[in-house]
Amino acid sequence: MIVIKVGGSRGINYDRVCADLSGLYQRGEKFVLVHGGSYETNLLSEKLGKPPRFVTSASGYESRFTDRETLEIFSMIYCGKMNTAIVEKLQALGVKAIGLSGVDGRLLEGVRKASVKIIENGKRRILHGDYTGKVERVNTELIHLLAGAGYVLVVSPPAISFEGEAINVDGDRAAAKIAEALKADKLIILSNVPGLLRDVADESSLVPHIIPSQLDSYMEIALGRMKKKIMAAGEALAAGVGEVVLADARIEQPILRAVAGQGTVIKA
Repeated sequence: MIVIKVGGSRGINYDRVCADLSGLYQRGEKFVLVHGGSYETNLLSEKLGKPPRFVTSASGYESRFTDRETLEIFSMIYCGKMNTAIVEKLQALGVKAIGLSGVDGRLLEGVRKASVKIIENGKRRILHGDYTGKVERVNTELIHLLAGAGYVLVVSPPAISFEGEAINVDGDRAAAKIAEALKADKLIILSNVPGLLRDVADESSLVPHIIPSQLDSYMEIALGRMKKKIMAAGEALAAGVGEVVLADARIEQPILRAVAGQGTVIKA
C-alpha cells in the first residue's frame, strides 16, 4: 500500500500525477491519494473579498487562519473543484476513483482547536474562532469497504471534529495519519519543489537522504510549508511507515520517480 499526497500549490501538474496513478492502478497497486488546493483557495478567497490570512504559530509553523467563512471557501475548492477535477481525470484514464472529504463517513476525525496562539509583529496573540485541528482517527473500515469494491480513494480535507464540526487539517499530516492507519509501506509527498532544499533559491541544493534521527536538525533549513512536510514524515516513520519521499509534482512520471528514490528519501 502506498499513500500519495499531492499538494495544491501553483505549478503542480495534475495530469502527470494522474497518468502515473493510472499506471499504478493498471498494475494492480493499492494506493490512496490525498490532495490539497491552497493556490485555488487563495484565488477564490481574493475574488470573494476574503483574502487569505496566514499566521505563524508560537512554535514557528505557518498555517491558514480558518474562521467559519474561510472554512466554507476552503471546502468549495477542496471538496468541490479540486476533488471533482482529480476524480474526473482519473475516471477518464480508466481508474475507478471516488472522491471523499474527511467529513464524509467521518473518514478523518480529530479535535477542533478553537483558538490559536500566534506571533504577530514580534508579539504573542491568541486568535479565537478558529476551525482547525489535527487528524487523530482514520475510518479504515470505510477505506477497506470501498477498496474492497474496487474503488480508489481521492481524499481531501476538511476533517470532522469529534463533536461533528468540519475542521481544516494539514494535508501532509493527514496523509501521514492515513499511512499509519493503513500500515502503508511508503508515503510519497509531492509538491512544487524537488524535495527538501538547503537553499530554496537553488533547486540543485536538494537533500537526497535523511535518516529519521536527523529530522529535527533539518527543520532548521525547512522553510514555510516544508516544515509541515518534515513533521509529517517524522510522524509517519515513528508510526511504522517504512519510507517517506518528498518529491516533485511538476515533472514527468512524478510518482514513479519518487518510488525510484528521486527526491528526498527518509528512511532508517
